[in-house]
Amino acid sequence: MNKIKFFKTMLLVFTVGVFASCMDDFLDREPLTVITPEVFYTEESQLAAFPIDFMGLLPNQNYFNDSRYYDDPLCPGGQIYYFYVSDMWTDNQANFQGTDNIYYGSKRIVGNGDRLNKCFEMLYSINYFLETVVPRMEAGTLEGNQENIRHYIGEAYLLRAWRMFLSYVCYGDMPIIRNVLPDRFEPLVEASKRQPRNEVARFIISDLDSAAMLMKTTSPDGRRQRPSSYVAQIVKSRVALFEATWLKYFKGTAFVPNGPDWPGAGTHPGYQFPAGSIDAEINWFLEQAMTAAQTVADANPLVENNGVLPQSTSDPVNKYFDMLCNETDYSGYSEVLLWREFSQPLGLYHNGAASASSGNDACGMSRALVESFVMKNGLPVYAAGSGYAGDDYLETVAKDRDDRLRLWLKLPNQANILWDRSIVAAGYLDEPPFPPITLGDWAKYITGYVSRKGAPQHGNQYSPRSHRSWLPSPAFRSAEAMLNYIEACYERNGSLDGKAQEYWRTLRTRAGVDPDFNKTIAATDMQKEAATGNWAVWSGSQMVDATLFNIRRERNSEMWGEDLRKYDIRRWRSLDGLINSPYHIEGFKIWGPMKDLYEQARAGNPAQYAELRYGTADATISDPANSLYLRPYQIYASNTLYNGFRWKMAWYLYPVGLQRFVDLTPDGDISKSPLYQNPGWGLVAGREAEY
Repeated sequence: MNKIKFFKTMLLVFTVGVFASCMDDFLDREPLTVITPEVFYTEESQLAAFPIDFMGLLPNQNYFNDSRYYDDPLCPGGQIYYFYVSDMWTDNQANFQGTDNIYYGSKRIVGNGDRLNKCFEMLYSINYFLETVVPRMEAGTLEGNQENIRHYIGEAYLLRAWRMFLSYVCYGDMPIIRNVLPDRFEPLVEASKRQPRNEVARFIISDLDSAAMLMKTTSPDGRRQRPSSYVAQIVKSRVALFEATWLKYFKGTAFVPNGPDWPGAGTHPGYQFPAGSIDAEINWFLEQAMTAAQTVADANPLVENNGVLPQSTSDPVNKYFDMLCNETDYSGYSEVLLWREFSQPLGLYHNGAASASSGNDACGMSRALVESFVMKNGLPVYAAGSGYAGDDYLETVAKDRDDRLRLWLKLPNQANILWDRSIVAAGYLDEPPFPPITLGDWAKYITGYVSRKGAPQHGNQYSPRSHRSWLPSPAFRSAEAMLNYIEACYERNGSLDGKAQEYWRTLRTRAGVDPDFNKTIAATDMQKEAATGNWAVWSGSQMVDATLFNIRRERNSEMWGEDLRKYDIRRWRSLDGLINSPYHIEGFKIWGPMKDLYEQARAGNPAQYAELRYGTADATISDPANSLYLRPYQIYASNTLYNGFRWKMAWYLYPVGLQRFVDLTPDGDISKSPLYQNPGWGLVAGREAEY
């Protein structure tokens, strides 16, 4: 493969934070079509078709199951085909196999290549598309409804921004490539230089501004199955909040521009932040987040919650519950900004809902998550007068708690399927009397706490012959916009303005919780919150204040399992504590009265309930000497995470593959490469992070 062809391909890959190699003949063909753009991309239907092939990149039940899009290095343990367990690599959820690809040192090494090797084709195609159609739009030569044409071009800007975002959160500094580059060596090498991460975030935001300007507030399909300008705005608020809080909490480190030992200093000597200083830059991003979030939140009200967990076919409909469990058409849901439809007749299915009817394929909620939910009266569980009934039994754990726990935590003997029960072949029609924690397969309730998010109660949503289901999947909800505004406002001003207070009260009221958030703040004991293992307590080595923690608590109470936590714990710098102290994820309280109930159940049904054994080669449970709470990774001494999750500072970012350094030089001498490595990662293949 000649150098120019390689560099062109490599740069298009690096546009999304990857330096992966590609097929020799890739750049010799037109993207996505055998029809040349001179005779294509000339009228509305052609433009409408282009973004559809990339919509699977956006969050949905099939998020990581499509081989075209499974390239997100923040989920390295394997494909997730069930959206609502996307927190499994955080303090929120634990999975059957463990998370050693993230929290175990020997699995985190410098490689010759990089994690993301499938996104170059997407970015090249989008750049090619935009470079072709934008001049035609400006010249007025595209045929069809001009508003729709602008909308479809806006979708392309949105998708380019989203792909960039997924990569920049993993790699930080990246090149910014706006166009298809010429086949000349020197400009390609020059363009390969990584740009400061805040500049990358600004570029992403500029793309989202273009998308919001071009797209309609209601998508052309009228059903919210294509993005709207509100989708661009909620993504903008997410990106801006991510960069603002990253800059704030990593300030004074090599992980931000101009920080001590920032590896980009040689490439960008004398770098100046566009806003004038890092603090001004932080504020600029926070203001961008607030403005975009308010635009979305004010125009897209929340779905109502009547507090009913349906347990019979005659129970009143709860639209909030149905939104995440039973709804088959989100076009009338103001809160759902974008969603993906699945279809049995068309063979469009996923495995998520079928998994959720049992143990979520051995992915359980953590003790840290469950204990973080407040009581309906707004008090933390440990506060005097909270009325908390304790965690000796699952039923008492959820009693009088925030509806976002009470509705979604499965409890013994609850009905899972209400309609068409006879046609369901997989899962539990009703919850078993005790969580099956001793099973040895994917039906295991790994922590004892299991979610019902995404578990439809209609039997016709399940295949009678396979582990398949057709429940639609919401991608973005306006609740996140409210949460983004609240957090950005407090980070910007150190206080909450009227709009932030309004949003917070609205969210709590919808959750069936006393809307007086100040009551919760006043009763919060940060030491007790830290004792549960909740990572949101920390930013770096410092505990955050009670107000900020409760803002983070609210965010997690509303959005847990919906693919935000893995980003949040990084931008908050919440993993530093694992550097010196291992972390053990825990589940429910097994070493209490529940133990006796299991032993009684085993006497009557030994086939379903295995003996509770610990400290043996055939152990089924963790040792009570370590904790009264189930520790799923301390059952077997051979588990790589038996001694806990560990962390290194370098792991907040991923390393650049070494072959990319070599390939960007005329003679293979790494010292001549325009690239630089991420902090803490060396330039020797197979080595672990240095710190």
